[in-house]
Amino acid sequence: MSMLWVDKYRPKDFSMLDYHIQQSQELKNLVEHSDFPHLLIYGPSGAGKKTRIMCILKELFGPGVERLKMDNVTVVTPSNKKVEIVTVNSNYHIEINPSDVGIYDRVIIMDLIKNIAQTQHITTNNNTRDFKVVVLTEADNLTVDAQHALRRTMEKYSSNCRLILCATSLSPVIPAIQSRCLLIRVPAPSTKEIATILQTTCKKEDVSLPLSFAEELAKVCNGNLRRALLMCEACKVENNSFQDYKTIPQPDWRVFITKLADFIIQKQSIQNIVRIREQLYELLTNGIPPEVIFRNLVEALVLKCNEAVIPFLVQEAAIYEYRMTQGNKHIIHLEAFVIKAMCLFRNKSNTQ
Repeated sequence: MSMLWVDKYRPKDFSMLDYHIQQSQELKNLVEHSDFPHLLIYGPSGAGKKTRIMCILKELFGPGVERLKMDNVTVVTPSNKKVEIVTVNSNYHIEINPSDVGIYDRVIIMDLIKNIAQTQHITTNNNTRDFKVVVLTEADNLTVDAQHALRRTMEKYSSNCRLILCATSLSPVIPAIQSRCLLIRVPAPSTKEIATILQTTCKKEDVSLPLSFAEELAKVCNGNLRRALLMCEACKVENNSFQDYKTIPQPDWRVFITKLADFIIQKQSIQNIVRIREQLYELLTNGIPPEVIFRNLVEALVLKCNEAVIPFLVQEAAIYEYRMTQGNKHIIHLEAFVIKAMCLFRNKSNTQ
């Protein structure tokens, strides 16, 4: 089975990283010359956070961390409800996303990490580390209760368990956790760096990628290297010659959201709200994250609406985006923002 380029050419140690070289060297020195602390690695999507985490793990424990397996773990809540979560683990670390279980993430934090910390650690001649590592992805999506439970867990099991937290934004993470971790920001790669990586990857695949097209791809992806590689591979699959492309095709979901913005601006009615709700449900059921839907919808509306409405639209967007991060039913907040946007456009059109 063929692998996607983004997985096939993912760097596996610090020497293979193509950008943020100074930061990579500092991380390597941290692993080699200090008592390894808890880490909170944050930065935009596609910047390379997970790649650097895997490089850290390999530097800590050797190639054994690459022998991964997936397990379904069942945890029982205080109300006797069984909650299942998928984990990816090796003999030396485990990776979990507690936010997958929603409001039960506190139970996962308390029970699962406790069991991991109490498990006997495997030592070999090549590994002198006396602790295991727990990688928590999407740490910024954890509930406040789960974060306080995580703080207590970090203190109690720090002798034989280290945590690496991965987050997109630092602001939702409570100060108590931030103060117990070494904060490492991974910035998005520059357009030039992304274009260089795209050309290097295509060269490994015996495909010629013009510099102009690589730079255009890098600009469209907005600093997201993963998206740039996926788009580049998609273009190659569709047409082996990059010379024939006049414009870069947009993903279907992005085109769908642009049309959604047109519906909001063109007609403000109850019937249109019902229609838009169905389209929002379709985006969510196809796996598009609500945060991505919200951000792209706001961007599309700002580009299409009257300049006088933009400040009010952005203000309302900030309110409803915050509410969406605090709740569990994302569709409610998405629809509420759509209705508020319709009211803004309708009021503006009536005053003209």
